[in-house]
Amino acid sequence: MTFKHLKSRRDFLRLGARSISTLGAAAAFGQAGLLTAQTAPAGDYKALVCVFLFGGNDSNNMLVPADTPTYNTYKSIRGSLALPQASLVTLPGTNFGLHPSMSALQKYFQKDPATNTTRLALLANVGTLVNTVTRASNGNLNGALPSNLFSHSDQQTEWQNANPGAKSGVVGGWSGRLADKVATLQSFPPAIGVSGGALQLVGVQTQPTTAGTTGFSLLTGLTDPRTAALQQMQSLSLSSGVTLVQAVGSSLKSAIDVATTIDNAVKSAGSALAPFPNTDIGTQLQQVAQIIQIRKALGVTRQIFFVSQGGFDTHSNQLPQQVTLLGNLANALAAFDTAVGTLGELPNVTTFTESDFSRTFQPNGNAGTDHAWGSHHIMMGGAVQGGKIYGQFPTLALAGPSDSGNRGNWIPTTSTDQYGGQLAKWFGLAAADFDYVFPNLKSFNYATPPFMGV
Repeated sequence: MTFKHLKSRRDFLRLGARSISTLGAAAAFGQAGLLTAQTAPAGDYKALVCVFLFGGNDSNNMLVPADTPTYNTYKSIRGSLALPQASLVTLPGTNFGLHPSMSALQKYFQKDPATNTTRLALLANVGTLVNTVTRASNGNLNGALPSNLFSHSDQQTEWQNANPGAKSGVVGGWSGRLADKVATLQSFPPAIGVSGGALQLVGVQTQPTTAGTTGFSLLTGLTDPRTAALQQMQSLSLSSGVTLVQAVGSSLKSAIDVATTIDNAVKSAGSALAPFPNTDIGTQLQQVAQIIQIRKALGVTRQIFFVSQGGFDTHSNQLPQQVTLLGNLANALAAFDTAVGTLGELPNVTTFTESDFSRTFQPNGNAGTDHAWGSHHIMMGGAVQGGKIYGQFPTLALAGPSDSGNRGNWIPTTSTDQYGGQLAKWFGLAAADFDYVFPNLKSFNYATPPFMGV
């Protein structure tokens, strides 16, 4: 194949990541209806914001037992990676504390008198599961295991597509399939990835769009973006790409109009939001807040966002890395909560974390940890039934009842399907559609942890 005007195939893919994903949305919603501005029904707006921690966050040092007997067990096994007991951020009403760099989140675990909400909760020991897995007294595991445990790429995929058993016929990601069922009446694409697309947002009837962290225009640096980009696309000579080129040619105007609509609406809305931290995750969540700010102008009632933070593959030198990683995460989440409050959308926006897996409870020989399984996660928002830790915290014993091996690879007691299922219930998914969005949830009798109160 040859590429004229575009310098390389990588340039084309970079352009495609921002434009073709939006073109998919244009196709899914139809040319005429894509940019129809309409007033969203009052009180009928909900947004989910997924923060994916790429690399496998060591949540053993994010949520730590604070009562002295259990802390001493934690300290004896974690060794040089153990956080000082006095440094933990207290979570009132529990026997646990957060990593000391996450102090910005402490106040959300308590009732806010101004809003009468307790907006932060945690879910212990979540992971990919085909069905319930237990450890027998002889150390053998009972139950089917997900495909390729401890593999970054496979576990990232299984978290996002909700298909841990690799069943055939499962298309896209669970958030995209959720959008298929819940966001069918709005004209603007419901799923938005910030700084890149995500499998989790890909649906069957709906496709995601993307927004960068430096602005909302999809095609920048062109004197006449509409004309020049169209010429660039049409100049591609692909051995089997006639359909693709024709689709791009007929839909590019809609893709650029999507970007222009967002850009203009954000400019019109002004800068009422408080500053966000100058970090990658802070910038991404700021973009999400700006899009939520213009949701009425876009005529949307349901939105799903995907942002991410990398660097959690801490095989060595973990302690200083987590100080920065978890501090940046907590500060960005706190700023986002402030922004959502300013917009009057606290009851309508729920933020939650995901990650490949947690890490071994026992350190390795490089002051780091290795790939493991079950992990703890954060849920935050005005509708969250906060001030609680949901799920079942593992027994901190190597080769114990919670360990899939002998280094503290915790066997999840809540599946990713159950975790996402509770979020989907709050989002408005009907009981009849759960098999479509979470084809494996039936293995757990459709039970979900009630952190959203539904």
